[in-house]
Amino acid sequence: MRFDRRQWLTGAGAAVVAPLVLRATRANAQEVTLKMHHFLPPVAVGHAKFLKPWADKVAAESNGRIKIDIFPSMQLGGTPPQLFDQARDGVADLVWTLPGYTPGRFTGLEAFELPFVANKRALVNSLALTEYAQQNLAAELKDVHPICVWAHDHGLIHANKQVKTMEDLKGLKLRFPTRLAGEALKALGANAIGMPVPQVPESLAQRVIDGAVIPWEVVPSVKVQELVKFHTEIPGSPTFYVATFILAMNKAKYEALAPDLKAIIDRNSGAAAAGMAGKVWDEQAIAVSEMVRKRGNTITVIEEAEAARWRKTTEPVIEAWIKSTKEKGLDGEKLLASARAALAKHEKAA
Repeated sequence: MRFDRRQWLTGAGAAVVAPLVLRATRANAQEVTLKMHHFLPPVAVGHAKFLKPWADKVAAESNGRIKIDIFPSMQLGGTPPQLFDQARDGVADLVWTLPGYTPGRFTGLEAFELPFVANKRALVNSLALTEYAQQNLAAELKDVHPICVWAHDHGLIHANKQVKTMEDLKGLKLRFPTRLAGEALKALGANAIGMPVPQVPESLAQRVIDGAVIPWEVVPSVKVQELVKFHTEIPGSPTFYVATFILAMNKAKYEALAPDLKAIIDRNSGAAAAGMAGKVWDEQAIAVSEMVRKRGNTITVIEEAEAARWRKTTEPVIEAWIKSTKEKGLDGEKLLASARAALAKHEKAA
């Protein structure tokens, strides 16, 4: 047999290159770009200090094989109440949304949004809600792949007049974020008006509302400290209200990930992600309240006896919610007991 040196070199070169090409092809096949969509501006703390660091962490742990492009301020279209369905339908791969924007849809999550149930601290709420969700919310969140659920720290009343007592709330037009916060405000005598948070600045400026119920973290991003001068805190825990959040992923997109990439998402889900969010909200509560105080605005902490009046007055909201859950085939008393048990557990641990 005649030995052909050129054929050997060509074949040997191909043998060396083939594994490299195969490896590159495999690597490229496993790379994925995900679109994350949410409703706040990029200057908002939720974007800058939680969602972007979370996305960067996932990208780093995947060595760049997972890339997450974030679209704030509803840049992919639609309205904030449509975000959950955008994750379900694949309009976005990941969304950050408030269940409270679709009243009555997430009944189980509402247990944390009832008046005077949640903790003053976001970290406690977030870790408790993670545990509660694992026990109670599989059916409620079945249309998406949940990355995490969490809740912010204590919500405050920010208004153009000082609020010290229930009587000060009489007729005050206050924006509320969740159905149950709205019901609680009505029980206290306020004129409760529901709207997504991006509408708050214009509504305050045009006197459509007299104030808003939001946590400290939101204040700078919508310039509330410039539009009102008075801020009212409710002392201690349980606190007047919190809102819950969902960071959710399209199920098909998650299932299509390579196993090792799926493991990276899993590692940055649940308590890991919720705890990360909770710490950010708690840190901002301190920083923003100090900024507002230095600005010269008035921060009022209502008296303990007055807080007790508020708790008593809003008890019918809890009773009505429990009754409504029975009409949906759910056990509201059991859900509320589960929420309170998780909150007590994580308050001791935190």
